Amino acid sequence: MVNLGLSRVDDAVAAKHPGLSEYAGCQSHAFMKGIGTFITGSGAAFMVQKALNTRLPYPLQWSLLLSVVAGSVASYAVTRIETQRCSELWMYLEAADTPQARGTGAPLSSPLETKRNQYGDVVD
Repeated sequence: MVNLGLSRVDDAVAAKHPGLSEYAGCQSHAFMKGIGTFITGSGAAFMVQKALNTRLPYPLQWSLLLSVVAGSVASYAVTRIETQRCSELWMYLEAADTPQARGTGAPLSSPLETKRNQYGDVVD
């Protein structure tokens, strides 16, 4: 069994997907970056509102609510972008694990390729 975060992954699955640990690390980094963005964004929005409190006076509860909403929106945007990057990394890692990329086996042929004989004629 291979540990992946808090859960365990079967050895057969880990062997089938060698890029699993890189993907898990990328996802973990993306979520931590989102949490950091939430804390930083909420704090920054609260400080800006406190600085503007003389011009736009409103109660503390609204200040906190707007700060949390601003932090949530920023966190969502950052996490979404980073998760998309992790998804692209996963697709790259899975595509790079073909027999052709490993140097074993015959190259994979696509269904769009036509077969040709030694003279270059199309063979059905």
